[in-house]
Amino acid sequence: MNKQTTIKELFHGPTFAFKDVALQMLGNFFEYFLSTGSNDGRLAVLGATSGDTGSAAIYGLRGKKGVDCIILYPNGRVSEIQERQMTTVPDDNIHCVSVEGTFDDCQDIVKASFANQEFRDRVKLGAVNSINWCRVLAQTTYYFWSYFRVTDAEKDVKEVNFSVPTGNFGDILAGYYSKRMGLPVGDLIVATNENDILHRFFTQGEYHREDIQATISPSMDICVSSNFERYLFHLAGDDSTTLANWMSAFESTGKLTISGKMLDKARADFKSARADTDATLKIIKRYNSDHEYMLCPHSAVGVDAVHQLNTADSATVCLATAHFAKFGDACSMAVDPLPTLPKQLSKLWKMQIRSSNCPNDAAVVQAFMEKRIAERIAKHAARDERKKVLKNVVLVSAAVGALAMAVSALRRR
Repeated sequence: MNKQTTIKELFHGPTFAFKDVALQMLGNFFEYFLSTGSNDGRLAVLGATSGDTGSAAIYGLRGKKGVDCIILYPNGRVSEIQERQMTTVPDDNIHCVSVEGTFDDCQDIVKASFANQEFRDRVKLGAVNSINWCRVLAQTTYYFWSYFRVTDAEKDVKEVNFSVPTGNFGDILAGYYSKRMGLPVGDLIVATNENDILHRFFTQGEYHREDIQATISPSMDICVSSNFERYLFHLAGDDSTTLANWMSAFESTGKLTISGKMLDKARADFKSARADTDATLKIIKRYNSDHEYMLCPHSAVGVDAVHQLNTADSATVCLATAHFAKFGDACSMAVDPLPTLPKQLSKLWKMQIRSSNCPNDAAVVQAFMEKRIAERIAKHAARDERKKVLKNVVLVSAAVGALAMAVSALRRR
């Protein structure tokens, strides 16, 4: 962008989104610990996605021994490329489910499933969303990496700001924990689209739930951020009783309001900005024209926030969370024609899709999960039995062959 402000591309994994950074690691962790007998060697991962988490989880968990991966996504509310990335994976431990509702509805089903202890224990339920602490842990790495690259290049820089496109609050929470661990971070900028509950909180102290608006940055179309509760714990002075009271009131009224010194503290921890669709398209067009660089709609929200808050002239890293090609329809509203798509994405239209549909009902989704898991386990048991029989046949054949050779040798004597 300029000498002071840079873009950190986090989309060079298999699904062209930043979530690959954590989920490639998480999949290997799951498989390793299951191989040691942990959790009886079996795990049913249930996740909700507004777009990128689903495909990244699928590519991280596909083919992993002992793991079933069930991904819920809101029907008609993810980009076509995002849906195809999920539904074209053929591995039989992957189960994609479109839900008639919003991302928050999908997330509520996940939360209800974890709250159902009998179901949770029966299917060996595990998490892949950023409610899984491993996700946040992995994401701290690129804050440290970015800081050291910036300060290597600019020796006089002491602190680095980060602007983060924010929906579920997991990505920027990793930056917050990095700062608490001692990384010299300046401003942490929460960049939101029209679904701006976090911006309203950090500017007005109002965490008030509103209806979700469908935007051109769908992975941020979230009105209740799962990871925000973790930050609120620290804002409350690490007081779990205060947090429980806050969340209970929010669940019943849809509102959580702070003011005074509490709001001052929150504003000291985070800055925020809101970029609507018009502003997002303008910044995409501007950066393509001025810098010959294509931003995805989410990354563009983060870049626009930097300009709104006038931090572009200080050491600032904008996290680019996805490749523009994943949101071609949106980007073409600003730039036409678009640059050539990566071949890994172009081939998705030639691949067979595989998906199921469920109503917005936790009980129905849970029944679907148990049915699919049972079918896969039975299929693998039958396959293993066939392998065992074949192995025995081979061993018997080898023994018979060896015996025949021995008899033949005795006869020649």
